[in-house]
Amino acid sequence: MKKTIFQSFKWIFIVSKRFSRVDRNGRSAVTSFLATLGIAFGVMTLIVVMSVMNGFQMSFIDSILELSSYHIRIEEFPEEMESSLIQKLNESKQIVSYTPFYEAQALVTGKKGGATSVLIRALNQNVYDEDSGFRKEMQFISGSFDFSKKNSIVLGASLARNLGVHLGDSVNLMVMSGGSDVDLFSNDRIFTVSGIFTSGYQEINNSYAFVNLDAAKEYFGSSAKKYWGLKLKNYNSYGHSLAFLRKAFPMAKIEAWSYYNKTFFGTLRIEKDMLKLLVGLIFIVVAINIYNGMRRLVFERRNEIAILSALGGKKWEIKSIFITRGLLTGLIGSISGVILGLLISMNTDHVFNAVAKVMYFFQYIITAITNPQNLMYVAENSTYSLYASIPARIFPGEVFAISLFGILAPLFASWAASKNVLKMTVSEVLHNE
Repeated sequence: MKKTIFQSFKWIFIVSKRFSRVDRNGRSAVTSFLATLGIAFGVMTLIVVMSVMNGFQMSFIDSILELSSYHIRIEEFPEEMESSLIQKLNESKQIVSYTPFYEAQALVTGKKGGATSVLIRALNQNVYDEDSGFRKEMQFISGSFDFSKKNSIVLGASLARNLGVHLGDSVNLMVMSGGSDVDLFSNDRIFTVSGIFTSGYQEINNSYAFVNLDAAKEYFGSSAKKYWGLKLKNYNSYGHSLAFLRKAFPMAKIEAWSYYNKTFFGTLRIEKDMLKLLVGLIFIVVAINIYNGMRRLVFERRNEIAILSALGGKKWEIKSIFITRGLLTGLIGSISGVILGLLISMNTDHVFNAVAKVMYFFQYIITAITNPQNLMYVAENSTYSLYASIPARIFPGEVFAISLFGILAPLFASWAASKNVLKMTVSEVLHNE
């Protein structure tokens, strides 16, 4: 009677389970346990490392996209066609907000007297209230995004510190770029600090200042270039919106965030890819270990394999017995690694703080034994506190890819090891016995 596919798989599972029970106390069991542990450790480590790296990088990326480059930027747009642009922007379901702005370079002086290079950006007062991403990334230390008074200015925290100014102090835009109708040098461009903010990207804190659009019209000159900054629902899915706008307005320069930050984001991508590669070597080591262990298992079970073949077991069924063991190793290891990785990633602050305390404890004990006079200098490593402050970002796509690779590595190793599973015939096995 011919077996069905379901019966074949049931037979494969039963025999594979039987082999596992027999090998529970042997070398194969140790190899299988270590392989499962290696897969779990590799998946857990890669998820935690990627989550922390994502949090570290996204703190930069979010600040740059929300405060600086926007998701899409439009330049060189004719003023007489702005009404049609606004109409098109309102029609798009992917564009959640848009704002016009001006930019100028300036040398600003404060109480300390020294001049600091600044990027001055002129925006509408209502941007802070209407743009949730802008509001989230701009964390105010003092003051607010307030342009109610004429010539109000909002400064980055590091910029304010370098200028030696605080809330309510004055700064002078002494040297300013602009057209022919703008004085390059002037002592009359006095602005009052109405807010001091900080963001996740230090460059913005060092060199960004915001003023209102009225100040831009007065001080930037009539030839100042006007920009439009657009925010999308998903900044990674900018292709459709970019094509839509370029087709509607071919005369304008329209670019996405990746164009303006190509070098910086390219560096971050390379850094992340290299980290993936280094941590991913764990899977290669585990796969080699599984391959060698499975080959030994095949050799140790050559008698049983020959008997199964003599009783009617097909070659693919016998090979599947060992492939099933590799699949189970990958599944158990990956699921365990995903659970542990997600738990650690969602509690990185507690984990790093706990590690800091453990390291401090051992350092204190060792110093007390070997050099007690230096106990006053023993302290918790502040680096761990920095790591704990980084919010981990978990991307489901990355978790799925990591767990899938954790399953495929032992599966492929088991398949490769079982290729010559019926190299010896039944007669050869019986002759040897």
